[in-house]
Amino acid sequence: MIIHVVQPGDTIYSIAKKYNVSPQKIIMDNELATPNVLVPGQTIVILIPSQVHVVRPLDTLAGIAQMYDTTTVELLQKNPFIEYADAIYPGDQITIENTEPKLGTIFVNGYAYPNIDRNVLMKILPYLTYLSVFTYGITESGELIDIEDEELIRMARDFGVAPLMVISTLTEEGSFSNELAHKILNSVEIQEKLIENVLQNLKEKQYHGLDIDFEYVLPEDREAFVNFVEKITERLNNEGFQVFTALAPKISSEQKGLLYEAHDYPAIGDASNRVLLMTYEWGYTYGPAMAVAPIDKVREVLDYAITEIDPEKIYMGIPNYGYDFIQPYVAGESRADSLSNVEAVDLAAKVGANIQYDVKSQSPYFIYYDNQGRQHQVWFEDARSIREKLEAFNEYGFEGVGIWNVMKYFPQKWLVLSSLYDIAKVI
Repeated sequence: MIIHVVQPGDTIYSIAKKYNVSPQKIIMDNELATPNVLVPGQTIVILIPSQVHVVRPLDTLAGIAQMYDTTTVELLQKNPFIEYADAIYPGDQITIENTEPKLGTIFVNGYAYPNIDRNVLMKILPYLTYLSVFTYGITESGELIDIEDEELIRMARDFGVAPLMVISTLTEEGSFSNELAHKILNSVEIQEKLIENVLQNLKEKQYHGLDIDFEYVLPEDREAFVNFVEKITERLNNEGFQVFTALAPKISSEQKGLLYEAHDYPAIGDASNRVLLMTYEWGYTYGPAMAVAPIDKVREVLDYAITEIDPEKIYMGIPNYGYDFIQPYVAGESRADSLSNVEAVDLAAKVGANIQYDVKSQSPYFIYYDNQGRQHQVWFEDARSIREKLEAFNEYGFEGVGIWNVMKYFPQKWLVLSSLYDIAKVI
């Protein structure tokens, strides 16, 4: 895998000639909607196959997989232009293997809302180990607020992806309720009812396990939260289900702040089967302009986490989005707009901005001015920043990564991930 950074004057054809690959392959792999419009600073992923199969009449993807002792899912990973397993045609060139050796195996958990575009989901599932369906709500009495998740569960299992049920204290207004968490965590009766409802739902809907996302828990409920995670994990493990718990991005055991204090890394790490470190949102909707997941900040969290939690239990969070920040920042007033990584590049092309790369944060950004004369800073992810995070993952010996979220398709993320690692399947 080569990551080419577009220079002024570059075209798809000049890039293709440089690396001795076909322009069409570059366009198809990167899924470039406007290949004739490239932005200086934009990344292009170049994949060089070592083995290719040219589709013949009557070939099927399953038959090709059998011929080369691989799987249809692995072929879909290496050939993202194939939208459906049966959508191949004579003359298509199917990559069987790429030239670059893998760093190892990775477990990938992707978060999706029930309303995810089904075509996007179909394209993403080959790259996932787990699909976390976000989110079941909880009432004050321990009842579940149901969601329409049956189709996502079925599609996940069709691709060998293990579906995870998510429970959280998220309200309909979109904020996490520490009052609701307090009531649940301090009532044995409510917890018992909640656990029974979760267990019933896991069985009825054929989930693989549970993902717990309790954020902004009150500091005084720190021990109660640990006890709840211990209790529900033991109960669910006895029934054959795994439990993941999301943790705030802490850098010390004494870190202050409502987001952090109740998340006891060593205790919750021991109590859960796996933990997700939410290593993103340094740059966020109501904050000043900066990278969403600057690698220097991410590493501070990872360095602390491995002192408290078994690395083989840890999933490193990776964002799949960026923000458009209006300058100057005014605390309590400024609000950034979220955008996908593909939309960020499209915006740069539209406003005529060159994409820069911040070495310290290992993140791309650009600056432009709107028709009101206001300055904007746009921070997002590209192939370079994704590679930096995935190489850091390998250094720490973690089991996997958790991607928040997979609602928007970002081709280069999956190209880089599947080039660097073999993606594990657990069902």
